[in-house]
Amino acid sequence: MTIAIVGAGLGGLALARVLHVHGIGSVVYERDASRDARRQGGMLDIHSGQPALCEAGLLDRFLSIARGEGQDMRLLEPDGTLLHQEDTPEDAPLLRPEIDRTDLRNLFLDALPEGTVRWGHAFGHADDGVLHFADGRSARYDLLVGADGANSRVRALLTDARPAHVGQNIVELAIPDIDRTHPGLAAMVGRGNYWVLGDGKSLAAQRNGDGCVRIGISFYNTGEDWFTEAAIPFEDPAAARARLITLLDGWDPRFTALIAACDDTVVPRAITTLPPGLTWPSNPTVTLLGDAAHLMPPVGEGANMALLDGAALALALAAHPDDSGAAVAEYEREMYDRTAAAARMSADVQELLMSPDASRRMLEFFQPSS
Repeated sequence: MTIAIVGAGLGGLALARVLHVHGIGSVVYERDASRDARRQGGMLDIHSGQPALCEAGLLDRFLSIARGEGQDMRLLEPDGTLLHQEDTPEDAPLLRPEIDRTDLRNLFLDALPEGTVRWGHAFGHADDGVLHFADGRSARYDLLVGADGANSRVRALLTDARPAHVGQNIVELAIPDIDRTHPGLAAMVGRGNYWVLGDGKSLAAQRNGDGCVRIGISFYNTGEDWFTEAAIPFEDPAAARARLITLLDGWDPRFTALIAACDDTVVPRAITTLPPGLTWPSNPTVTLLGDAAHLMPPVGEGANMALLDGAALALALAAHPDDSGAAVAEYEREMYDRTAAAARMSADVQELLMSPDASRRMLEFFQPSS
């Protein structure tokens, strides 16, 4: 069986690695020119996804580089009121350890045979068991796995469903080498997650293992055209930072100081999701995993579900090596049940974040009444 995986994200790489563990080859086609072609995002909270790392034979290596202190959390209101603080003891179990997305991706890439990932292969279309790439090259497959993320092009082979905007727009920024350049802000953010929530907005600052603090400023209950309406000049990073500070008018100056300290990478991101519980007629030659299959709000479940998807599909293929139809059907049944529950939970958290009293409701989430 020739297994072609489109997308070298966490789900696609987990699939390739667990297949390799079971002696099954695959090829991962990735549009990026190399593993270092672009930033891979910030920290990931890997909790439910750890069994996939175990199936991949990488759990020990993961735990050796994961950041237990990344579990620290501080929740504040825009006026500076500290609502909740969690500091992780040094001997605390790694229940929700944080790891740089780049480090986790490299963990998988380094564990795959040379040549498994074919860089610079942008998917164009597929028909009759042939992959066609944007540059005119082609490759045959028996099973095609779409692991190509939120804007998956493989998805169209199975369903007409498309991601829909959920009323949240994020601007992403970063402060590199914060301990050296802004030690006061570094101490304020702490070792893990620093979250300010209120006024229909949030500022999430997250310590990364490379010494960078990544920041996401969310604007809730906003539409698809909000970036244009807000007049943020992304082509001029200094002016964009200044405009973001005005959009947080009335917030404690410590929070806007974080924005002023950021570098010139200022990235807009509209948040979209697929319908919770999305399914499609099973096809023995094509399936999906990760965000291509069940795009959820970004509240901590997406990467974990993608890892579990990759491992589950690999295990199904190992159990049915001569029957891809049976393997795909078995995988999809398990994936639908598991991810539907995660999607419902994610939607509930998203609804909480978009509520008028979000900070108090989030405090109740972290401090449930006895």
